[in-house]
Amino acid sequence: MRVRVLSAAVTATLAIVAAGCAGWGGTNTGTGANSISVLMVNNPQMVDLQRLTAQHFTAETGIGVNFTVLPENDVRDKISQEFSSQAGQYDVASLSNFEIPIYAKSEWIAPLDAYIAADPEFDQDDVLTPMTQSLTAEDGKIYGEPFYGESSFLMYRKDVLDQQGISMPANPTWPQVADIAARVDGKVPGMAGICLRGQPGWGQVFAPLTTVVNTFGGTWFTADWQAQVNAPEFIEATRFYVDLVRNHGEIGAPQAGFTECLNNMVQGNAAMWYDATSAAGSLEAADSPVKGRMGYVAAPVVKTKSSGWLYAWSWSIQQASERKDNAWKFISWASSRQYEELVGSELGWSRVPAGKRASTYENPQYLQEAGAFAKPQLEAIASADPRNPGVQPRPAIGIQFIDIPEFTDLGTQVSQYVSSAIAGRMSVEEALDRGQELADDVAERYRARQG
Repeated sequence: MRVRVLSAAVTATLAIVAAGCAGWGGTNTGTGANSISVLMVNNPQMVDLQRLTAQHFTAETGIGVNFTVLPENDVRDKISQEFSSQAGQYDVASLSNFEIPIYAKSEWIAPLDAYIAADPEFDQDDVLTPMTQSLTAEDGKIYGEPFYGESSFLMYRKDVLDQQGISMPANPTWPQVADIAARVDGKVPGMAGICLRGQPGWGQVFAPLTTVVNTFGGTWFTADWQAQVNAPEFIEATRFYVDLVRNHGEIGAPQAGFTECLNNMVQGNAAMWYDATSAAGSLEAADSPVKGRMGYVAAPVVKTKSSGWLYAWSWSIQQASERKDNAWKFISWASSRQYEELVGSELGWSRVPAGKRASTYENPQYLQEAGAFAKPQLEAIASADPRNPGVQPRPAIGIQFIDIPEFTDLGTQVSQYVSSAIAGRMSVEEALDRGQELADDVAERYRARQG
């Protein structure tokens, strides 16, 4: 799963630019004892950070920053290799709230609490509570600071619903969404009722689908590590999702991920879309054909009060780093309110790495750019509860994922079966029975450790 705030074409272009300017080895703003090395993903917001670092951070602090910038899959592999070996080559890395609790437990990254306490200007209280919670490990210490974040919500075409005399509830239920999808499906030629991810991947189809499972009362595992993938609630939620996208969803749903659904919305091929709050920036971009036509409401629910996911690209310090003080100075700058204001003034407020600080949503200049979606975006993030996302206790933190190392492989394998069900090649029950076997193998290992 990736956070994107620009169109797919622009994102791809920026990725190429990032690769070119970094030479796959990074940019260098200084060497010597004061310099630090940062390993990060090549998302557009990170490219902006590169552009601003030398002129502002290095000029003000004297600390040089050597960036290594790689695509998401590559950077995850490199960070895992680097931090697991504790080679100390990199001081700071971009990690998500999926990896950080795992890395903290393995003692690969350093706690930040002492730095936070000694740096009141950073203002940890301004960081949105769900973000702080998701970057806090089992020992109660904070191991990461968010650079930007997201939740999920329902996006819809106000004009299309108005034409059919349909009012969208501010807090819709999934049955209400399914009803609306059926009523608007095909009313505009070529426009599906809804777009939902169907592409295999733990961060593709299972990002939205796991939130649906949560609110239908299901879970991957119980608190005592009993696999629940073919339990009645998990089956009901998955069948609902599969039926909805098969009956009223986009063409090519089994191959559709974030980018495909974004393109469908921009091109007028879908009336609704449940996905990342960060997508709103693309839908409301100056050149977007649907700018001003979109509405944004809370993630649909069934049994829970909220169901939006939580995701953040964040900064952590390698435990083996010998330059932790300088590393913190970089993090405290890159994740600060002042950095957001710098981006807004130099690059434009639509490019601010938002979704992490309460003050962002009080800034009139940001709100002028993001007024259509800022409030529901903030509410979605604020209502996300990574420690209590469903109706029962969980064995690990996480909303759209289970924060254990095995989940990436488990979720991806089960997602292939679910995608096959969306394609009509197997039943939901068969898909989840196969998934249950895989999940029980994982659960058995954890039960054995506890025993």
